[in-house]
Amino acid sequence: MHGIIFDIKRYAIHDGPGIRTTVFFKGCPLACPWCHNPEGIDPSPQVVYRKSKCIGCLECVDACPEKALSAGPDGIRTDEALCNLCGTCVNVCPSDARKRVGKTETVASLMEVIRKDVPFFDTSGGGVTFSGGEPLMQAEFLLAMLKACGKEDIHRTLDTTGYTDLGTLKQVARHADLVLFDLKFIDPKKHRHYTGVSNEQILKNLETLAQNDSRVIIRIPLIPGINDDDDNINSTGSLLLHLPQIESVHILPYHDFQTRKYDTFSMNYKARDVDPPSPARVEEIRKRLAGSGLNIEVGG
Repeated sequence: MHGIIFDIKRYAIHDGPGIRTTVFFKGCPLACPWCHNPEGIDPSPQVVYRKSKCIGCLECVDACPEKALSAGPDGIRTDEALCNLCGTCVNVCPSDARKRVGKTETVASLMEVIRKDVPFFDTSGGGVTFSGGEPLMQAEFLLAMLKACGKEDIHRTLDTTGYTDLGTLKQVARHADLVLFDLKFIDPKKHRHYTGVSNEQILKNLETLAQNDSRVIIRIPLIPGINDDDDNINSTGSLLLHLPQIESVHILPYHDFQTRKYDTFSMNYKARDVDPPSPARVEEIRKRLAGSGLNIEVGG
């Protein structure tokens, strides 16, 4: 049993209660233009080239056993048809210009990392958060990790888009102490346009979680000019009012900190022209949702 993980963030304080260890699963079925973790979209391990760090020594070119690398006017080129992701180039690069994104972990190896933070969990009421990407894309490994943490009384939070089949969601939810559920759009056409997938199953899954007494916190990524319009906010409030079991709603204002990631990984950032929402607009939306009787927080 193994999974592909692209990061492990220790001492996290925004991914659930207390001090947490957040494990980022690789792979996501959505294609949100504003994604904060672009390195987590592709489900496969990758080797990325960061031109800004390259010193042109050609150590990687000489060391590549598959002769997949060559020097060009734009830096080091990779022939994807030849590269087998062996990581030799990463190991020999003296300037850290080449980086492996995505590592295979077993339940045992990941639990070994998580156990190091148990004292912080115990004193703060924290635990482990499984995020991504989308953890449900690796449902079998996710379930194994949830069960392993449960056996050691470690609090388990799942951070998810909710995009999966109902059977998988129910099975996973039984072993999660808290679900952080992203809610981006209510309108199905806008959801498909901006994320590439339908939200029909997502909304059904949310309703099922609420009705099955799962502890759920809604997270709304607030993206100006995309999903912060009054229609979407009002529709979101109306939907959540019919799900009184929802514990609270967290508004997550968009920021552009991730722009550097896209540049680093030579990826096209489609939301580059989006500006963060003004504090006044965030407060207006908070009041609008709170006026519907919902417990609203900004951030978290």
